Amino acid sequence: MDNIYGYLSINIYSLIIVLIMLIVFFSKKRLHQVEDKTYAFFLISNVLSIIAGIVLGIFVNPRLGIDENIVKIVNKAYLFILIIWGSLLSYYTIYISYVKDKNCYKGYLKLALLILLLVESIVLFLPIDINISSDYANATGPSLYFAYSYTAVLLLVDIIFIIHDYNNILSKKYYPIYVLIVLVIAVISIQMIFPQLNYLLNPCTVLITFIMYFTIENPDVKMIEQLNLAKVQAEKANNAKTEFLSSMSHEIRTPLNAIVGFSECIANADNLESAKSDAKDIVMASQNLLEIVNGILDISKIEANKMEIIETNYELEPILKNISKLMIPRIGEKPIELRNNFAIDIPAVLNGDSGKIKQIITNILTNAVKYTEKGQINFNVNCINEKDTCSLIISVEDTGRGIKEEKISSLFNKFERLEEDKNTTIEGTGLGLAITKKLIEMMGGKIIVQSKYGVGSKFTVYLKQKIVSMEKPKTEETEKIEQNIDFNGNNILVVDDNKMNLKVATRILKEYNINVCESESGLECIERIKANEKYDLILMDDMMPRMSGVETLKELKQLQNFNIPVIALTANALEGMREKYIKEGFNDYLSKPFDKIELEDILKKYLNKKQNVSNVKEKELPTLKEEIEYDLSNKKVLLVDDNKLNTKVAELMLRKYNLQIESVESGFECLEKIKTNNYDLIFMDYMMPEMDGIETFHKLKEIQNFNTPVVALTADAIEGARERFLKEGFDDYISKPIDKALLEQVVLKFLNKN
Repeated sequence: MDNIYGYLSINIYSLIIVLIMLIVFFSKKRLHQVEDKTYAFFLISNVLSIIAGIVLGIFVNPRLGIDENIVKIVNKAYLFILIIWGSLLSYYTIYISYVKDKNCYKGYLKLALLILLLVESIVLFLPIDINISSDYANATGPSLYFAYSYTAVLLLVDIIFIIHDYNNILSKKYYPIYVLIVLVIAVISIQMIFPQLNYLLNPCTVLITFIMYFTIENPDVKMIEQLNLAKVQAEKANNAKTEFLSSMSHEIRTPLNAIVGFSECIANADNLESAKSDAKDIVMASQNLLEIVNGILDISKIEANKMEIIETNYELEPILKNISKLMIPRIGEKPIELRNNFAIDIPAVLNGDSGKIKQIITNILTNAVKYTEKGQINFNVNCINEKDTCSLIISVEDTGRGIKEEKISSLFNKFERLEEDKNTTIEGTGLGLAITKKLIEMMGGKIIVQSKYGVGSKFTVYLKQKIVSMEKPKTEETEKIEQNIDFNGNNILVVDDNKMNLKVATRILKEYNINVCESESGLECIERIKANEKYDLILMDDMMPRMSGVETLKELKQLQNFNIPVIALTANALEGMREKYIKEGFNDYLSKPFDKIELEDILKKYLNKKQNVSNVKEKELPTLKEEIEYDLSNKKVLLVDDNKLNTKVAELMLRKYNLQIESVESGFECLEKIKTNNYDLIFMDYMMPEMDGIETFHKLKEIQNFNTPVVALTADAIEGARERFLKEGFDDYISKPIDKALLEQVVLKFLNKN
């Protein structure tokens, strides 16, 4: 009997400890993660098992004379609760060591519940025997042995999953599991040898629960860990923001530098050919800048769930050919062959979002061109046509740099460019492929990347589109390039509150011999129409003060006999804007900066075109030859910049000083030049591959007797950049786009000393 009283005493003490832990745990603020919820059930099941143990200890007291069948039922209930406790612990172990995707835990939970239900049914069904003596009582029989066997299996499963997570095998989250394994093996062994010591199991479970609370499931500790994690994530986000701003500054200012620099060169051009060459570079830089801005807008729309799929009927083959042609200027002088292979069974007309498809293909092809220095790019489009569905298979395979296998998974991350230290010559924000993947997924498709580092990469896109028509036109019209289209006699009113935009539109429209009138507000436009001024077409901005373009159009529509076509000409170029403005009543839509081909299509559609005039004499640009203001022909300058366009801008802006200018494209070339040449001034870019400007500068300082002034000339222009470069030891700092006055100040400061 003393043994029974001892059993009851130990269980009562255990119950008091667990109840205290239960009260403390639920009184504290918790994170409500899967581990916390599991531990909460853990505590509750522990309390129930101890209560069942106490009831069992009372019922086996011979003095009470309780029926043996009732004792068996209570004993099975005790086993039932212990099995739940053990299953919870095992599930906890599997979750923390294996279920990395926290969204999948419900599937594992359902499986665990199914197994638990099966085991409990077997335990309840199998018989159990109760042996009661004057000293102790113990249970035997198939039900108990099955419970022990199930516990052994759980321990084995726990060990397997712990080994599976061997990288964290010494983590404190496994301490309770290790203790449990040792204690359960010890308790079962002891109880098999000494049945009278059957009171050890409940204290064992309490000890495990106690250790778990003070190692991995203490709410206070977990809250602190969560705060520390939030702090680390906030610091990472802040660093990412800083890096992104720095990258954006560089990426945006690089094309801006070319635009500003070449624009000044055109203003001072001494011949037409030079001006035309500079204008082409401005167009190229403007397109690069537009791509950067569009990329940022697209990723913002995607994250805000504002991106929409707009399905229309379209012809795919002309789009593919046009994209291919657009890649030729991007390839430039690189020894790359672009090979096109479009399947002959591509349906003539498909239904889908042609704009998104064009963007996807353009992004992938542009990426291939950027990272391929020589060889070929294979652009293949195949399809599988089934009933009314066309499964497009679009692949772009290049002989470029390739991607390391471990880096492929991060290829589609926002703002991330692989091996950025080697790719600073390549313009981009790291948004193109992230946007591409999102668009493909929005359209129900998928993208697969295959790559071998140093050999090349292959991007394959799978998309499904609806088939509208399989029939192709019998004869393909040859492409006609109409030059010097004459719309003489047509009058256009351009309405825009921005004088610069008015000037741009007027300048371009006059190339078509159009009479252009300007209005700086919606009210002025309405007054002109009320005054019976005759126009064949109105180009209307939307975002204007006092009266927007949409409001102006509504007022115009209320005027008697108003029937002039009105085109929305606006910088509001987000997805779906064309449809929005047409719905508002506009006849058509042009986005700024407008594409010349789209403008010509609008003009042809709404204006009466005269006979084409060929061989029209080009208007000569004014020749404003810039005279040399400072003759520094005895001074030698070295430009260090990996971007040829930036080098060209700097050379043109330095031309007025009659300097001896040399240029190199890397820090290594700069160091080699210094070994054999003497320079009076060095302009150093910062973001260069392999060795950046700061590293190059410090290498220069290590050269004996080196005392040439070095000026940082960089697009890294965020706040504090000047101070950072001066702190590194640079003699001065100029940001891109280059300020002409500041450049002159620096040149005269270091070179005009004699």
